[in-house]
Amino acid sequence: METFDHSKKPKLNKITGLLKKLGVIAVLVIAIPVIGIGSVYNIQEQEQAVLTTLGSAKTVAEPGLHFKIPFIQRVQKVNTTIQGVAIGYDPSDNQSEEADSLMITSDYNFVNVDFFVEYKVVDPVKAVYASQDPFTILQNISRSCIRTVIGSYDVDSVLTTGKNEIQSRVKEMVMNKLEQHDVGLSVVNVTIQDSEPPTAEVMEAFKAVETAKQDKETAINNANKYRNEKLPEATAQTDKILQEAESSKVQRVNEANAEVAKFNAMYEEYSKNPEVTRKRMFYEAMEDVLPGMKVIIDGTGKTDTILPLDSFTGAAGAAASQDAGNNATGQNSLGNSTGERTGNDGKSGMKQGGSGTQSTGSQTDHGAEEAAE
Repeated sequence: METFDHSKKPKLNKITGLLKKLGVIAVLVIAIPVIGIGSVYNIQEQEQAVLTTLGSAKTVAEPGLHFKIPFIQRVQKVNTTIQGVAIGYDPSDNQSEEADSLMITSDYNFVNVDFFVEYKVVDPVKAVYASQDPFTILQNISRSCIRTVIGSYDVDSVLTTGKNEIQSRVKEMVMNKLEQHDVGLSVVNVTIQDSEPPTAEVMEAFKAVETAKQDKETAINNANKYRNEKLPEATAQTDKILQEAESSKVQRVNEANAEVAKFNAMYEEYSKNPEVTRKRMFYEAMEDVLPGMKVIIDGTGKTDTILPLDSFTGAAGAAASQDAGNNATGQNSLGNSTGERTGNDGKSGMKQGGSGTQSTGSQTDHGAEEAAE
């Protein structure tokens, strides 16, 4: 049995104290880096952080280095960029998943429709604490809304003309559902990636329908092009015809107004002195008619004889006959002279022979007037 030596106690105390100091130093050496690293965190541009202090959470949105209290504060980073979720197909190989893509339309036809829903986190605190898995909630809401909307359209609209309207309605419905659940997510866009009938035969039939519709649109566009080419030309021709008709109308109206004014002026003069006006009109008519006629007056005062001498003697003979007739008339024993009257602007003039031939000239004039009448 070993006996305890009191002389060794001071040495033991020294060793114990040294070990305690080394332990404290070791703890500090290990704890300081751990505490230093745990009190700093970094936020990227596309991220936001949820800082939780003793159960109270707040959002940290500024990018860069930030400090926290170790073991008291906890940081959870959230991606705030636009992300997407595929409904009805696998985005890794684009293979359709009929469990999600096969749907029934309002006219009881089946159709495969693939959707892609884009979303982003708008409230990081709610995205972290409002639900256990907001991503799964978004998927379930999207599937429900897509089937509801597809079920209200016929198969032709789903495959061809109604895609834009369907996308808008699905987006609006999903946004309303997310607001009700309040999980901190928001839908950015909903897109139909593909829509087709479930069998190859039906697919070919719908392709034929789509081709016919495209041919219809092409024919309509060609018809509109032809109309646009011909319509300006026809319009120009119509305007030209209308302008010519309007010009002719104005001209004829002006001419008619001029004739009316002329007639009214003539009637006014006639009402003032009927006899003079009547004679003036007669003389003006004779001025227009007689220069183109070959006339010989026999001097009896009763009748005028029109002899068609040109047909027998020609132009030269007619001129000679006219000169002979004038000479014979000028040498008449009674001294008759022909009366020449002209009327210009309501005036008349008459040259007469001697006083002994006045009665003969008057008779001749009356005879010519009676013949004209």
